[in-house]
Amino acid sequence: MSVQAEGTFYVQAIGLRPKIQVSADGSGVVGHAGARLLADLADATGLTAAYSTALRPLRPRGTGHDPGRIATDLAVMLADGGEAIADLAVLRDQAGVFGSVASAPTAWRLLADADERTLASLRSARAQAREVAWMQAAEQGEGIPA
Repeated sequence: MSVQAEGTFYVQAIGLRPKIQVSADGSGVVGHAGARLLADLADATGLTAAYSTALRPLRPRGTGHDPGRIATDLAVMLADGGEAIADLAVLRDQAGVFGSVASAPTAWRLLADADERTLASLRSARAQAREVAWMQAAEQGEGIPA
């Protein structure tokens, strides 16, 4: 992060998510901005990429949405209080914050195609990303949260 002006920060975009500007002036206020931090954390720890690898067999050739990104967006939606796949619309309606978010039918097809082997791969991907997060925290000398 670099300081642009007092109280204003530019946040580097990770992956295909749009670059956002954070300011304290109250203009351009968006809801659910904190959920973007979860998406960025998933990208920074390699979770999104690991989900993409685990879900690659489920992605039809030529489709527009990466399955790992769909899985991450679903997790972010749930953490943000969503209760149904249709709640992805909350993220999709804020394209300036979250970028392109899959439709509910696209997410539904991904979930419907997942089997036990896919779920085991997702669990392994999550464990790897968790280990990366703990190592990143240790590198910063912050230790593991209680």
